[in-house]
Amino acid sequence: MTTSSSERGVSLGMPQPPAPAYPEDVRARLETDAREIIARYPDSRSALLPLLHLVQSEEGHVTRTGMRFCADMLSLTTAEVTAVATFYTMYRRKPSGDYQVGVCTNTLCAVMGGDAIFETLQEHLGVGNGETTDDGKVTLEHIECNAACDFAPVVMVNWEFFDNQTPGSAKRLVDDLREGRPVQPTRGARLCTFKETARILAGFPDERPGAVEEGGSAGPASLVGLRLARGEAAPARVVHPRDGGPHEEPQNRAHRPSMAEHLSSHDAPQQTSASDPAHPAGPAAEEGE
Repeated sequence: MTTSSSERGVSLGMPQPPAPAYPEDVRARLETDAREIIARYPDSRSALLPLLHLVQSEEGHVTRTGMRFCADMLSLTTAEVTAVATFYTMYRRKPSGDYQVGVCTNTLCAVMGGDAIFETLQEHLGVGNGETTDDGKVTLEHIECNAACDFAPVVMVNWEFFDNQTPGSAKRLVDDLREGRPVQPTRGARLCTFKETARILAGFPDERPGAVEEGGSAGPASLVGLRLARGEAAPARVVHPRDGGPHEEPQNRAHRPSMAEHLSSHDAPQQTSASDPAHPAGPAAEEGE
């Protein structure tokens, strides 16, 4: 016995009509930018990723019109462009907010408080994963890994780092974003909108005065191993548990690292919202606030 598609809850529907084209003035402007991008590559189809960022900078997400434009510029099929646009999570497929707030919920960030931060923000903003606030300011999502485990838990806004966050500091962060107050990442340039970020990712310069000089880099905890390898830091020391740990032999008690000497970013608080009262996100009151 077989069941029909309607009985299985599947709607086949009608095929979508071709995507509409951009208005002539918009297309002319985008074509100029697209040709500049394509000229950077010996094989034109290699320009697809930055072209998708370019069309995303136009509307805040990758529309069917944007994918049609990319296909036309690169002599690809829309199916080929769609396959790429749906593979990478940096390309949005529906309207999004001015600020993409991503909370890392991978293993280390999760156990350090990432899960609590994500749950707090969902309740505070009244949105679920991948949803946008009614004012169009913030889109919230969980991210598998921000590649900043030594500063866990980490939140990213438009791909800029906010390290060592707590539920309380994360709430203050999104409130500042929604109210239009200036927000400075822990590492990296001051924030711009998601559309502006997409244009920068397409390969065009950040023209804001001083923004390039503010560009992000690895934090001190990330560079400890490199500094040790270069002989630029003292020899590595064992970081003892905060409660003093098991009984130590006398020779191990000769010098115990101070909080400032510990190699772990969690034992030596960095200048972030969790430890710096002057940080734009504000000082954290207590863990789990």
